[in-house]
Amino acid sequence: MYDIADQPHRVSGQPTRRAFLSDLGMGFTGLALGAMLADDGRVRAGEASAQHATTHFTPRAKSVIWIFLSGGYSHLETFDPKPALNKYAGMTFDKTPFENPINSPLHKKRFRSVSAEEVNVRDVYPTIYPMQVGWKKHGESGIEVTDWWPHLAKRVDDLCFIRNMWTTDNDHAAENQIHTGRHRLDEQQPSIGAWAHYGLGTLNDNLPKFAVLGGPTRSDTRLSIDSLYLGPQHAGVPLTLDPKNPLPFGQRKANQSFNEQQHEYDLINKLNELTAVEYPEDQELRARIRAYELAFRMQSAVPEAVDFSKETAATTKLYGIDNDATKLAGQRLLAARRLVERGVRFAQVFPSPYGVWDSHRKLKDNHTRLCASVDLPVAGLIQDLKQRGLLDEVTVVFCTEFGRTPGLELRGGGTTGRDHHPNGFTIWMAGAGVKRGYVHGATDELGYHALGEGHYVTDLHATVLHLLGLNNRHLEIPGRKRLDIDHGSPISAIMT
Repeated sequence: MYDIADQPHRVSGQPTRRAFLSDLGMGFTGLALGAMLADDGRVRAGEASAQHATTHFTPRAKSVIWIFLSGGYSHLETFDPKPALNKYAGMTFDKTPFENPINSPLHKKRFRSVSAEEVNVRDVYPTIYPMQVGWKKHGESGIEVTDWWPHLAKRVDDLCFIRNMWTTDNDHAAENQIHTGRHRLDEQQPSIGAWAHYGLGTLNDNLPKFAVLGGPTRSDTRLSIDSLYLGPQHAGVPLTLDPKNPLPFGQRKANQSFNEQQHEYDLINKLNELTAVEYPEDQELRARIRAYELAFRMQSAVPEAVDFSKETAATTKLYGIDNDATKLAGQRLLAARRLVERGVRFAQVFPSPYGVWDSHRKLKDNHTRLCASVDLPVAGLIQDLKQRGLLDEVTVVFCTEFGRTPGLELRGGGTTGRDHHPNGFTIWMAGAGVKRGYVHGATDELGYHALGEGHYVTDLHATVLHLLGLNNRHLEIPGRKRLDIDHGSPISAIMT
């Protein structure tokens, strides 16, 4: 249908609806206009298309909690134990009865090192390093989990493990790659959270659709929450856990009243909207208008969302907030539950500091401590979502950037750790639209390669977007042709 709002701001000398609203004055109109147009599908990157303002098909999930462990946890000492590592410990790959994984065609097909191939040794250590922890089968499903995850092991019948993930970057730019799908040598793409934000309408006008807890902590990992050419309005909004100051960038001055700040925002909106009439295609300006509007509304909504004072003692204990070792992860995960409960579409959680899972040395010591710091809080999140009925509405993703090498890392005379390993690793999902107590895919007997076609990281993206009711291949931007690998394919085998 023809709509005058899609046309330039003047048609035959007459003001359009957009110009009329802008000229009315920026009280309520200024606050509401950006959100109205955005939800109407009209104010999008490059005024692209309204087709993604609604879902492409019936969604199975309303929201996503995406948990990312920075540094690369060992799939072998967590969720993909390999008895062969103990049996053949100290031997080289070519001394085992298995095919030498370094000679597999999968190696060159999937691996892409920044350094020259002839000097790269990061994933080709030939001496097998034994597992550093025991493991058992758990639950009615009999899924193997190592002994470092006693609490999560009790919840395996709620989880869906994907053991044949792979990526291509063997360094920590893989932290961005798991979120964007692109190797660092290529043109970067928006993050998965930004695509979800771009494709979905809001469930709560007073909270960000894409909230970030605990990260990113470095400028070079900003891409993991960035929106790039989708426009800055679709980027993740980092929040802190201080109810008195969860939005440092939007905090009201100490000597400024609520009414004074409201008048200030009204004036800013009026000036911005008057400029927007003259430059209707300026997405940076539109993003700035919406940022002011949302920041103003969030000043009341966000503090309440991250205020745990009304949570019961039993709930805070469930997340481990009463223990120093688990407090940080527990707070961030409880905040994520509260945010999705209040309508946030995508909550991206970094429960551990940057890079701490990177166990080149002392893997046993590092993983013993780190698993203990997140095991109880993550298990508590799953239990809490389930008992509140939210596990039928929220999809949880638990992931890292890559796995760790089956071979002992030898660089620098190493004797106690594993290097980065993009060729095969494990993530898990839980909740809305996902099978429970289920294992999909596998790595070989030594945990080296993801078997079969495996799943590149954008298959995970496509799966998450599919559960939210979005067809990843329909989220296109004029002038921005994505590669087929950028889209990925939903992992239908894990869906209910």
